[in-house]
Amino acid sequence: MALMINDDCTACDACKPVCPNEAISAGDPLYRIDPMKCTECVGAEDEPQCKLVCPANCIVQNPDWEESPEDLQDKYDQLHA
Repeated sequence: MALMINDDCTACDACKPVCPNEAISAGDPLYRIDPMKCTECVGAEDEPQCKLVCPANCIVQNPDWEESPEDLQDKYDQLHA
């Protein structure tokens, strides 16, 4: 599954620099995660780095983007080919 940022976002910018896929961008007013780029850090890290650094705990599973770990790895490989 790709991740998403909910309305609890404080726009602190902690998540954006840690994303290995550059999937996080500043929105107006909240940050957003591009589901086409989000691999939950599969391929780069053991767990989603954005969730680790988020002080608002506002990064959750995106119910519209269900993907297996294999799908996430394939997406990561395509993004970094």
